Amino acid sequence: MRLVFAGTPAAAVPTLRRLATSHDIAAVVTRPDAALGRRRVLTPSPVAQAALELGLPVIKAARLDDAATAEIAALEVELGVIVAYGGLVREPLLSMPTSGWINLHFSLLPAWRGAAPVQRALIAGDDVLGASVFQLVAELDAGDVYATREIGVAETATAGEALETLAHDGADLTAQVVDAIADGTADARPQVGEPTFAAKLSHADGLLDWNAPLDTVFARFRGATPEPGAHTTVGGQALKVLEAVPAADAEPLAPGRFRGTKKALLIGTGSGALAVTRVQPAGKGAMNAVDWWRGQRGGDELQAGS
Repeated sequence: MRLVFAGTPAAAVPTLRRLATSHDIAAVVTRPDAALGRRRVLTPSPVAQAALELGLPVIKAARLDDAATAEIAALEVELGVIVAYGGLVREPLLSMPTSGWINLHFSLLPAWRGAAPVQRALIAGDDVLGASVFQLVAELDAGDVYATREIGVAETATAGEALETLAHDGADLTAQVVDAIADGTADARPQVGEPTFAAKLSHADGLLDWNAPLDTVFARFRGATPEPGAHTTVGGQALKVLEAVPAADAEPLAPGRFRGTKKALLIGTGSGALAVTRVQPAGKGAMNAVDWWRGQRGGDELQAGS
């Protein structure tokens, strides 16, 4: 099929590469270059960089406005494919391709419609993650579903790690749907069940509540890592928690209290301890958690959340 592909982050790249092997991608739509790093260097999106490597034309648009719509209309594509582009597809662009648009979404719809499905699913403690390919409609993530796939991830996987797995499995799922649309065998069915919604995470969503049970604290850590980042305060100063796992058979420790071991810094929760191995203090780089703790005056008296 002749396609237009829209996507921006690294999670969209596997689908772009997969579709480029068997379909005619007329153009790739992605968000404009972003200022990254301390020097705020303008950097193309991961999708833009992949498109360049593949020799594909790129349309950079902050939103799919009249100008972007005109560019896409001139391509006369049969199908639009979107994966985490970061903007809405509205009419008349929505109906412009002869087969409309399909969307790879990283949840088992109708669960977790919205911007942060993987993060919200992990924070909620969901045991199963997955991906869905559906027909894009005006209502948020509400279109008929062509295919879903449950995808297993490690029990300790963060949102970033889980998304990497989902992106590769989702690429194959999307390619199967595009092939089926091309040969006329695709079958989309209405979503069944009560939808849940996955709003974009804010900085506040990464705050760890040490009085909560261990599984709740760890679930929030997983869902908020790497963005917006799991964090706490110590002595009024922010401390980002970068790497952590539940501590097996740890001695009781009051919520928020620290205890150092040779390999990890234990922090008490409402029902066990979290073993933290890497942290990032405010204004500094990432470092070994035990080394950070040993460098704090009165380390034995430190209290997370204070």
